[in-house]
Amino acid sequence: MRGPAILPRHPDTPERPTARQRFDAVVLGVVGEVDERWRDRLGLVEFAVEETPLLPDDWDADHVPLGSLVRGAGPRPSRIVLFRRPIEHRAESRSDLEALVLTVVVEQVADLLGIDAAEVDPRYGDLDDD
Repeated sequence: MRGPAILPRHPDTPERPTARQRFDAVVLGVVGEVDERWRDRLGLVEFAVEETPLLPDDWDADHVPLGSLVRGAGPRPSRIVLFRRPIEHRAESRSDLEALVLTVVVEQVADLLGIDAAEVDPRYGDLDDD
């Protein structure tokens, strides 16, 4: 079968959210929770989603990053980036995806703040047990 399974009510508007839109919604939920808790210490931080990381040709293919932190300087804000495709590739279900996004965000925020990841979100330690 080719084409959409459901015809959209409005032309050029998909009836169901795309994979990217679903991923972005998960990220927004996680980032909102973490930002609310740590806003005072985080300062100006941009969160972004990119499809894949740009890696040099000689990069070890067994270790693809799931996120990155670029520290800000002066008026330039720090930037935390999540890489959608590598994260989705590792998640088997929606709950796996949510847990993995939480893990990546928490680890990057912990690195930015210079604290232990378990301090950033109390659920962090529980994620390893699954």
